[in-house]
Amino acid sequence: MTLTLAAAEKVLADNFAPWVLDLGLTVESVDPVDGHEAVLRLPWSDRLAREGGGLSGQALMAAADTATVIAVAAARGGFVPMTTVQQSISFQRAVIGADVLVRARLTKAGKRMAFADITMTAEDTEETAAHATAVYALLG
Repeated sequence: MTLTLAAAEKVLADNFAPWVLDLGLTVESVDPVDGHEAVLRLPWSDRLAREGGGLSGQALMAAADTATVIAVAAARGGFVPMTTVQQSISFQRAVIGADVLVRARLTKAGKRMAFADITMTAEDTEETAAHATAVYALLG
């Protein structure tokens, strides 16, 4: 079963805490071929900036985590109960005044576990701002 863009937006709207929704994330795409990738947009907001004007690491980590949930939902054809087991992130360059594209790609999607590689880039650049990996336990 393919997860449509509208269905992915519904997964986002229905399954996250209000403070995550306050980030303003939107689903840009889900991979229609193998369903193992999702791209979300984290819009720039001064409210998410840290001292010095760069986008905060907390916002980037939450966006990476959220994008992974959407990628898992895409692979499963819809939302299933899951929980983050591990997440690691490396911040490589500051993002100032630009939206961030958050690309979560599942490297393995098993019956009980999913593994993801997440790349975050400022819009209109190919330079990686942050790179994360995540492991999820699939509960349903």
